[in-house]
Amino acid sequence: MNELPPLLRDQRKVDQDQLRLLGIFHLVLAGLSLIGLLFMLAHYLIMNTVMSNPEMWTKADTNNNLPPPEEFFALFKWFYLFFGGAIVVGGVGNLLSGIFIKKRKNRTFSLVVGALNVLQFPFGTALGIFTFILLLRDSVRELYETRGAAKPSTEPL
Repeated sequence: MNELPPLLRDQRKVDQDQLRLLGIFHLVLAGLSLIGLLFMLAHYLIMNTVMSNPEMWTKADTNNNLPPPEEFFALFKWFYLFFGGAIVVGGVGNLLSGIFIKKRKNRTFSLVVGALNVLQFPFGTALGIFTFILLLRDSVRELYETRGAAKPSTEPL
């Protein structure tokens, strides 16, 4: 039988294509972080409106329900501040990581961002795992080392 010879695969080309996609996905997750931050802001505004509406609590008094204490919403403000800050840090980290992956520099920073992304279920988890799989590959490590000696890429993401 006639068997075709196996196709030769250029690992450098495969790595470059996968790094390009990985950089794009980091930028997409940064955009999703912005959307999440806007959602959290909308949630805060709704909760603030509900908690500070005196008419709602006068109706509650007729059913022997008391309004929540002022400290309750003050605690939630700290909650919003903490998680909003975490979303901003994650978004900025992914933005920088996407840029660094495009330029093939600061591989360790991208690995740290990938580790933090694992906590952002489900998209961040998948992206963090793929970041580790790709950036810990020996051929990619060599790409980063040779890129440091060469000039940065001008190709678009």
